[in-house]
Amino acid sequence: MFDSHAHYEDERFDTDRSELLDNLFRTGITGIINCGSDEQTSLHSLELSERYENIYFTAGVHPENSPLCGNFEDWLEPMLSHPKCVGIGEIGLDYHYDTPKECQRDVLVRQLEIADKLNKRVVIHNRESHRDLLDIVSLYPGVRGIFHSFSGSAEYAEILVKKGWYISFSGVITFKNAEKPVRVAAVVPTDKILCETDCPYLTPHPHRGLRNHSGYLEFTIKKLAEIKGIAFEEMENITTDNAKTLFGIK
Repeated sequence: MFDSHAHYEDERFDTDRSELLDNLFRTGITGIINCGSDEQTSLHSLELSERYENIYFTAGVHPENSPLCGNFEDWLEPMLSHPKCVGIGEIGLDYHYDTPKECQRDVLVRQLEIADKLNKRVVIHNRESHRDLLDIVSLYPGVRGIFHSFSGSAEYAEILVKKGWYISFSGVITFKNAEKPVRVAAVVPTDKILCETDCPYLTPHPHRGLRNHSGYLEFTIKKLAEIKGIAFEEMENITTDNAKTLFGIK
């Protein structure tokens, strides 16, 4: 199983991070992409990738951190040259809170410009910002990546897939009220599906409420396999291969 989006730099792993990761890699997790959200978390993600052979990372400015980012290009572009940096992220738009929208859009565009220039994949965060985000990413037809923990409609997903984007599903798809993610998974072709935890968040059923980790990825994969009508092992291989293909991991 390959976890395409995690946050093991989070303080909720401070007491048992090494023990947990060592156990995960012994028991079926073949790869993890740890995603940054500002300079500090991106640096911590880099450090994790240097300590673990099967951890890769992305670096970037999350929309909620956009007002505090300053001249982020000064640290971001050098970090992207690291051999285990597989993309820019997580970046995007989040209109749920009060972070100024214009600032978010400016920081997103600047990071997409870098991705376009350096041919880097991007990890997109999208919350209540579907139209604006689609309009912006459509301005960069050469940039590809993943919409993580997808929250849009099936129709929105189909538009993105036609443009070459991948769609990632988290533990949310296992929730009892997850009608929208189930509809999305039904229409997204298997060659564009990825699987993630977004840990320590979004823990799947039946462990909802506990701290999430990559060991719980199996419940999300099981649900995706059920929706697509294929075996668990086939979906496991599909999501792993797709992650490696998208991010250029051998």
